[in-house]
Amino acid sequence: MHLRSSLASINNVFRVAACAMMLAGNLAVVAPVLAQEGAAPAAGGEAAAPVKVEHTLMDRFHEGGWVMYPITACSVALIWLTVDLWMRTGLKKMAPQGHVAQLQDLFRAGDYVGAYQFAKANNSPFCDVSRVALSFVGDGEEAVENALFTELNKVNSTITTRINYLSVIGVCTPMIGLTGTVTGMMSAFATLGTSGVGDPSKLSGAIGEVLIATASGLFIAVPAFMFFYFLRNRLQSAMTGLQDVVGALFRKMPYSHLKDAHVGEEEFYAAIPNWVAGGEPAAAAA
Repeated sequence: MHLRSSLASINNVFRVAACAMMLAGNLAVVAPVLAQEGAAPAAGGEAAAPVKVEHTLMDRFHEGGWVMYPITACSVALIWLTVDLWMRTGLKKMAPQGHVAQLQDLFRAGDYVGAYQFAKANNSPFCDVSRVALSFVGDGEEAVENALFTELNKVNSTITTRINYLSVIGVCTPMIGLTGTVTGMMSAFATLGTSGVGDPSKLSGAIGEVLIATASGLFIAVPAFMFFYFLRNRLQSAMTGLQDVVGALFRKMPYSHLKDAHVGEEEFYAAIPNWVAGGEPAAAAA
């Protein structure tokens, strides 16, 4: 259901963008014709030769208008999130070989307190999940399995939230570009309404804002969606590997020997009711 809704939103974004590009393209075709009709003929009745103007990247940036600033911010966020999530979603990052080997040795030696201390001192999803599960070994196998399930979901949810930001960028950047398209078209029509076709430079500048803003938004949105789906699949694969590694670590745990053992350092707040500890009857306590 989530995939279907995402594809539907992508389809709607690109449909609107295509309509805007067609309208802007029509405006770009009509404007030079109007400019040529309104231009004064050169001396001797000969038309002036067109002058080819080279545009730099900064020129294109300024032609795009004010929307280029939020689009640039989105592009920086896209690069940062992609690199960060690529590192986070690797199995070697989520379950480093050194951490796995050390905890396996401690489990073989039966040193569960030492394993808890090692997991607490090292920062990785594998150590976090193992530490939480070790703190429940005294409560039995079912409690450990529930702790593993909860902690794995927490790790998956944390990284999935960051991956979803790529989808937000992919949806928002075309809309920002379309906003620039609308404002550029408004400026172009305002130029036609006030000065007619006597100043082609103003008209071409407005048309440039229309086209560049839309193209820039789509240029950021396409890789954002590609990285979103790629990293989401990469995370699912890494979570499967992490679950297998942790599950193998806690397999065949001697729960009968660990009953009521307190391996972790968490403080327990639940105690015997005060009327039982003080010898007071329940009715009096009530």
